[in-house]
Amino acid sequence: MSPGRNRQNRRSTGFAGFSLYDSLCRGPFSVKHLALSGALLLAGISLPGCTQFQAASACPAPRLPAASPAPSRPPLKLATWNLEWLMDENGALAATAPLDRPHRTSADFEKLAAYAQHLNADLVGLQEVDSLSTAERLFPARAYQIFITRDALLQHPALALRKPLRAHQNPDVTDLDTTPATAPHHLRSGLDITVEIGTTPLRVLVVHLKTGCQDNPVSEQHHACPILLRQFAVLQNWISARAEAHEAFVIMGDFNRRLTEYDPFYLLLSHQAPLRLTTAGWASPCNGGTYFIDHILLGGAALRWEVPNSLRVMTYRADTQPATLSDHCAVSVRLAPTAETP
Repeated sequence: MSPGRNRQNRRSTGFAGFSLYDSLCRGPFSVKHLALSGALLLAGISLPGCTQFQAASACPAPRLPAASPAPSRPPLKLATWNLEWLMDENGALAATAPLDRPHRTSADFEKLAAYAQHLNADLVGLQEVDSLSTAERLFPARAYQIFITRDALLQHPALALRKPLRAHQNPDVTDLDTTPATAPHHLRSGLDITVEIGTTPLRVLVVHLKTGCQDNPVSEQHHACPILLRQFAVLQNWISARAEAHEAFVIMGDFNRRLTEYDPFYLLLSHQAPLRLTTAGWASPCNGGTYFIDHILLGGAALRWEVPNSLRVMTYRADTQPATLSDHCAVSVRLAPTAETP
């Protein structure tokens, strides 16, 4: 993809001896150009088409549905964060995990917990978490309630819900495990939660889909793409059920796919019901510059709730980023729910 005009919005916050940048860049452009732009901005040098410390209101507004009534409560911050083999090193599962995964110390957990505090989100979809108790080391029980899938696997999707928000867990979307019952390795189920926002329910599905088909054509017959295609068919059915029930809904997580509004995989979903791909038209500054595979999709009444220009990526400061943090950055948006009338 040829380089194009870029937009960058950066906010710096210091804590615990290090700082963070909440940022994003506007595509289309090459990843190489994004990395170069970030390096020059940190050095105080501007590139054509890039504005240092640019206000969010100056960025092109994403295409949104018609305006909705004034929100009935403060905006909610939703985030998705793949934590790359977040495990209790002293737990029984750790001995059965791959040797090349991150092996975290108590200090690493403290750093991740500090990033989680800075993220300051109301709902956080998590991936690659081994247990509820491990997730609570980042999102403590005094502030968050943790929900997690019931899979008999080493990795689980989970949700950290800020108290006093209330929710209940629906049956896991086990159909996302499209492997045969006799397969030696199984895929992760989806975590299906209904969050009560005042009198307005929000259905939330947290996913972690099959890797290996990030930008391959839909006709690809190699191992990963047919599996991912079957998983998207499961998501189609879930979206159809939400549309039939007239529910506001969110699907968020690690899709392992560089979705765009024109990607055939995404079109399979948007043909079921109107959707909003909140990462559309943007690329991520994570790890020096890349394209999103972590996404937040909105549907139903939630289409009207997105706060314009609220997409953010929580990056890690390079001089405090050991390999034991994560290879993914948290992606977030803000929603302003409204009381829907029948």
